[in-house]
Amino acid sequence: MGSAEERVVAVIMVGGPTKGTRFRPLSLNIPKPLFPLAGQPMVHHPISACKRIPNLAQIYLVGFYEEREFALYVSSISNELKVPVRYLKEDKPHGSAGGLYNFRDLIMEDSPSHIFLLNCDVCCSFPLPEMLEAHISYGAMGTLLVIKVSAESASQFGELIADPSTKELLHYTEKPETFVSDLINCGVYIFTPEIFSAIRNVSTQRKDRANLKRVSSFEALQPATRNLPTDFMRLDQDILSPLAGKRQLYTYETMDFWEQIKTPGMSLKCSGLYLAQFRSTSPHLLASGDGTKGATIIGDVYIHPSAKVHPTAKIGPNVSISANARVGAGARLMNCIILDDVEIKVGKCSGYSFNYWVEIFHWEMVTCPGWRRLQCEAWNNNPR
Repeated sequence: MGSAEERVVAVIMVGGPTKGTRFRPLSLNIPKPLFPLAGQPMVHHPISACKRIPNLAQIYLVGFYEEREFALYVSSISNELKVPVRYLKEDKPHGSAGGLYNFRDLIMEDSPSHIFLLNCDVCCSFPLPEMLEAHISYGAMGTLLVIKVSAESASQFGELIADPSTKELLHYTEKPETFVSDLINCGVYIFTPEIFSAIRNVSTQRKDRANLKRVSSFEALQPATRNLPTDFMRLDQDILSPLAGKRQLYTYETMDFWEQIKTPGMSLKCSGLYLAQFRSTSPHLLASGDGTKGATIIGDVYIHPSAKVHPTAKIGPNVSISANARVGAGARLMNCIILDDVEIKVGKCSGYSFNYWVEIFHWEMVTCPGWRRLQCEAWNNNPR
């Protein structure tokens, strides 16, 4: 897997407050990357996966949230994983490729031979060491993580064609109107530092075109151009598509789970996928109990050590209970994410939570700033 001298850095794109609008209202009071999935912030899962990369020197989070919103988490996760994690704030959105290029000098401080680039709102098993090994064997500039999906859903993503033998990326198109392939881009990449030259070339070409338009008398008569800014570059359309078929990019196919986390409903599904993954990767994080000394636990459940759950409660499957939450007697929770400091008790549920199904309750939804406040009446009986 390469020599011991080779160093690797990882860059995770976290976006900003103008992104992820489909995730509202869950992202109104907390940055989307810090919303809890399976008891951990969304961004924690790709960061933890990066820890398994050989010779990892640094992890960078790139976005345009205010630095104070990530300061506490960055400090905590750096101490926990014993890997330097640093948040880099963009002055404005630059796009996935533009954001990477904007911080090229910092990213190259450790003289890495390989650079991982991950999107924060991707849920998968992140087979990064295996992907690195394949990438080194290809000897090319970049490798994309890909997966096969149904033909009906493929058009929602970047579709691609790869050589079945060599795995070379032959063609790439982002969200095509007509079917191209059931093989899609997962939003996880690894590059050599040559990627910066490729991005610079695109930027130079765009600036040249912009200069030509400014000196064109025809263009001067037109309304203000709707073209993207010259420093805004998308990795998929602007970089991957032109390089496809030029022996520069290759693919690594995952046979495991993969989802995008774009909506509140998807957060529940992805939380369940991560909880299921804990069975093999982190079984110590899963709660257990048969209702004798503690609550009855059914299926995959995470309960923060500071949370208080009554012994008569029945929890699961697919439940995540966050810090300082309190679950009262007789509660029956399934398929839900309970946020920090939420209290659930007979006749009342106070605080902020995101509940897909709270079986014991008949509840009325009332809008609160940024979240939902649940006012609940307990059933007299406790089904299931």
